[in-house]
Amino acid sequence: MKVRKAVIPAAGLGTRFLPATKAMPKEMLPIVDKPTIQFIVEEAKKSGIEDILIVTGKNKRSIEDHFDANPELEQDLEKTGKDKLLKLTQDITDLGVNLYFTRQPHPAGLGDAILRARSFVGDEPFAVMLGDDLMNDKVPLTKQLIDRYNRTHASTIAVMPVPHEEVSKYGVIEPSDEIEPGLINVKSFVEKPPVDKAPSDYAIIGRYLLTPEIFEILANQKPGRGGEIQLTDAIDTMNKTQRVFAHVFKGDRHDVGNKEGYLETSIEYGLTHPETRMNFVNILST
Repeated sequence: MKVRKAVIPAAGLGTRFLPATKAMPKEMLPIVDKPTIQFIVEEAKKSGIEDILIVTGKNKRSIEDHFDANPELEQDLEKTGKDKLLKLTQDITDLGVNLYFTRQPHPAGLGDAILRARSFVGDEPFAVMLGDDLMNDKVPLTKQLIDRYNRTHASTIAVMPVPHEEVSKYGVIEPSDEIEPGLINVKSFVEKPPVDKAPSDYAIIGRYLLTPEIFEILANQKPGRGGEIQLTDAIDTMNKTQRVFAHVFKGDRHDVGNKEGYLETSIEYGLTHPETRMNFVNILST
């Protein structure tokens, strides 16, 4: 079955970016001039996704507004002859994918957010794309996972090695064997293990290709770390009855979920953005 749906969880409180996120969603924080969530939606489109459900929460209405038309702004840009900005604005509305929105009333964990997509997904395989990770590669990471699924028809999770001292920040896999280059059989999935108990340095990095059986597991999943429904725990449960593979990502990952990563990513994109790169190089060289 073709993978044509994706779920983007965007209901987090963004506490690591307070006070900026007191009234503004962290997903709307810009990398130069583009909100982080737009990068995620664009990756989904490039990967062949047709329908996207964004799971939001309180004070997240600006995400929906960002992808909606703004006739007053467009009229003003047209009237003042700002054709490039007009096209840029209209292109956001005409991305070529169908966007849907639902709310997670209370922050009850990533697993709970994904469970709210059950009626949207139905009985189809689907992608999950977290907004804290921006990925760069010749082939979008979500498309890489879809290509793996098309061959294996199994759930596949994106992973990459991280420094050992940082494994407690991530879901981590216990690998079994590599069945083909970059595709790993997994013994278990562990949510944020202590550094001294981590089964490997392969961390889950925010892209998942899941079969719909995950929903029944999530519906019966007991709260885990932090008293929340953890998606990693549900994936580990599913792995006991059907194969769940790990796909090793070899491209560039930008973690914008913390201040340091966000600033680093902004600098890197600023150095490649056509409107800022020359002045930015001059600023950094002084």
